Amino acid sequence: MLYGRTKAKVALSIRERLQDVPDGKYIVVTGINPTPLGEGKSTTTIGLCQALGAHCEKKVFTCVRQPSMGPTFGIKGGAAGGGYSQVVPMDEFNLHLTGDIHAISIANNLLAAAIDTRILHEGTQTDEQLFKRLCPLGKDGTCKFAPVMLKRLEKLGIAKTRPEELSPEEVTAFARLDIDPDKVTWHRVVDVNDRFLRSIEVGVSGKAEKDGKFKRHTQYDISVGSEIMAVLALATSLNDMRERLGKMVIGTSRAGQPVTADDLGCGGALTVLMKDALMPTLMQTLEGTPVLVHAGPFANIAHGNSSIVADQVALKLVGEEGYVVTEAGFGADIGMEKFFNIKCRTSGLVPNCAVIVATIRALKMHGGGPEVKAGTPLPHAYCDENLELLEKGAANLCHHIRNIGKFGVPAVVAINRFATDTEAELDLLRRLSLEAGAFDAVVASHHASGGAGAVELAERVIAACSAPSDFKFLYPLETSIKEKIETIAKEIYGAEAVEYSEEATTQIELYEAQGFGNLPICMAKTHLSLSADATQKGVPTGFTLPIREVKASVGAGFIFPVVGTMSTMPGLATRPSFYDVDIDPETGKVLGLF
Repeated sequence: MLYGRTKAKVALSIRERLQDVPDGKYIVVTGINPTPLGEGKSTTTIGLCQALGAHCEKKVFTCVRQPSMGPTFGIKGGAAGGGYSQVVPMDEFNLHLTGDIHAISIANNLLAAAIDTRILHEGTQTDEQLFKRLCPLGKDGTCKFAPVMLKRLEKLGIAKTRPEELSPEEVTAFARLDIDPDKVTWHRVVDVNDRFLRSIEVGVSGKAEKDGKFKRHTQYDISVGSEIMAVLALATSLNDMRERLGKMVIGTSRAGQPVTADDLGCGGALTVLMKDALMPTLMQTLEGTPVLVHAGPFANIAHGNSSIVADQVALKLVGEEGYVVTEAGFGADIGMEKFFNIKCRTSGLVPNCAVIVATIRALKMHGGGPEVKAGTPLPHAYCDENLELLEKGAANLCHHIRNIGKFGVPAVVAINRFATDTEAELDLLRRLSLEAGAFDAVVASHHASGGAGAVELAERVIAACSAPSDFKFLYPLETSIKEKIETIAKEIYGAEAVEYSEEATTQIELYEAQGFGNLPICMAKTHLSLSADATQKGVPTGFTLPIREVKASVGAGFIFPVVGTMSTMPGLATRPSFYDVDIDPETGKVLGLF
């Protein structure tokens, strides 16, 4: 389905047409903990794909996330890759694309409006009034349940299909959700960085609200952190997405029961808003290799991976001899861990190889290199040879390599070369990577040379995909929520202990009592450090990981612990990237979007 001249939506029916075609090799690209100096993970993802396709003549697809306009106009300035390894046209890629994130925002906020509306109407009407308005008389003089209402009746164990058949007790149970306003976990969203929406009050105006009875404290999240974004990324079909959207838990009743989107009657409407968003968007790289762009969850506040359906479509299209390169967000401690433990567990797809991206200068910062200030020259430590600083910082890369080994997947290190790197530094980093257990470590120059600069990387990735592997998850789902959290904290981050707030402990007990204890874990944690402290570079030790609160994203299918001071709504810096973005009114060309 064409969207202009440069992009199109791909129907999921292609999977059925190619269902007998064996899947291709499955590669995930991840990185060290990010620094202001940049690692080039997106650029490497695209460069590797170009090397495999345009230069090694393999059938190849790359699957990447749709950028959020939060970072695009905030600090990052876009995520199309860079130099001669990027998705084109990069302005369309970085902006509205085909409107999927807008659909998520509207669907999310429809559900938010339904929650407060239901609290209002239940607070001003009797059970009988509620029931009559929920099931009004039709033109034929009869009243009927909407299809979504039958789901609530089934949940309540009421085996009746006509409104007049319900007893007074059943009418009350059906019509009154009795949502506890203090236990609502669903937030409104917007896809820009706006720290002033981190804490808001709703219900402060209007005739029915004038006495303050419906005033409620809540907040906004950024759109890509919405559970609906996670549902889009993890759903495997339209039917699966419908079921997941309906199961999303928005809070708890005063009796302690979970209240869902289907209880509010919203599940079907949400799916209608999201139906076109379920189809991946087809684009291409500068060298003509195909790209599927789909879903855009942040790895620090969501599970951080592009969609399962995009990967499934791509794996069928390339066939048994082909390769699919998919990208996991931010550092390997969050994006890659969630790729393995959440995405692979849901999709059933088994990765053949993990590529971990690093730069010499970023690792020097992890080794204790000086702070980088905007508008000032890069300190000499990052421009001149410094083997001691590099060796200290390489501990961060080696930590991630060992973590990849815990999942039984071969790891190939992509050293994203800068002009200031010396041969001695490159040789040292390659040696340290191999000593840490990497399958190989390869220097690549794809930013400057496109796919030609990543041919050696592609050849080693091809070899790694044929190497013996023994993929396994980090934890079984049957263990308790706290046990799973502590496994991630200690095995992946290197924490010594985990500390839970009183609120977090209460929430964990509630979710286990409600039957959600067997879900995987999706940690919301800073991407800038293995610890909860963004200033702690390298490999911190002896730290305690603080769990502030815990939420249940039941539709997406995971438990969502929030670590330390992590915010689900980013803020703008003093000089955001939007200062550089403008348009040429004569040509319509977008300027300054990098």
